[in-house]
Amino acid sequence: MKSPSFLLLPEGPTKNVARYTSVLDLIGETPIVDASALSPNPNVKIWAKLEGRNPAGSVKDRVALSLVEAAERDGILVPGKAGQVLIEPSSGNTGIALAMVCRMRGYHLKVVLPTNVSIERRQLLEVFGAEIIESPGDEGSNGAVKRARILAQEHPEWVFLYQYANPANPNAHYTHTGPEIFRDVPEITHFVAGLGTSGTLLGVGRFLKEQKSATQIWAIEPPTGEMVDGLRNLDDGYIPPIFADLGGAEILDRKIVVRPKESIEWTRRMTEIGLFVGISSGAIMAGAVRCASQIPEGESATIVTIACDDGWKYLSTGAWTDDIDTVVERAKKVIYF
Repeated sequence: MKSPSFLLLPEGPTKNVARYTSVLDLIGETPIVDASALSPNPNVKIWAKLEGRNPAGSVKDRVALSLVEAAERDGILVPGKAGQVLIEPSSGNTGIALAMVCRMRGYHLKVVLPTNVSIERRQLLEVFGAEIIESPGDEGSNGAVKRARILAQEHPEWVFLYQYANPANPNAHYTHTGPEIFRDVPEITHFVAGLGTSGTLLGVGRFLKEQKSATQIWAIEPPTGEMVDGLRNLDDGYIPPIFADLGGAEILDRKIVVRPKESIEWTRRMTEIGLFVGISSGAIMAGAVRCASQIPEGESATIVTIACDDGWKYLSTGAWTDDIDTVVERAKKVIYF
């Protein structure tokens, strides 16, 4: 994640043009936008960090690059060496981001993917050259994790980076995302993000608490047993190892359950301020709005949220255009998050 160089054009209107040596240098340094028009409390500001601006389209670009670079530093992966194969479970975004990085680094990626993800995510994996190994759709991301772990044991020659247990996941956010947020919004009082692999919450949360110990870290999770992939409820039986290993319970101040319908409603509402984002971002915004409504009268607060990706990966689901009850019912069969 490098700073751009700037070119001053010799003719025409004077403007700066950013130039990068690699698309991987575009990962990170994402913009943050004022979303306070959605706040129910005039004394509470809400800011959304737009992770869909990463080159492969999501916050997982940060994680994918961090995972690969850590493996290269440790000698697990060797740039330029033929025949290196990686395997990773994903409900979409991590797989897409890893596929982009692997394509550029020369590694072959196998992605264990639930059968019921949106067609756009499957197509993007294919565009970047990933090989898709299907897992049962009704088992969601937990099923993909289970199958990937089995395959990794059966094929020890494959590299299993395993974002759920790899400290390079939260480290990407501790090293980059957290410092970016604190630099851009130093007055932050609350950080609200989705509970998936837990990498964003752990990395950003730890960094922010080291800068301002009073910062509140709120996690958004789905109801127990409901299919809200990309987010998870820890009571469903799978706790990401990094959450336990890195003291997730101590970092989190609160967890909020957001149901699928509320997530879709707030995804649609975000278009009121020009933000066309994915549905997990709507779930996170729903949690941020609920947080804002609970700030005591007369007090002020500044909430920062993560908009994990953009909405174009989900257009085929009809999430913005179809009857909302139909969309919610469809969400039981198609992974939106």
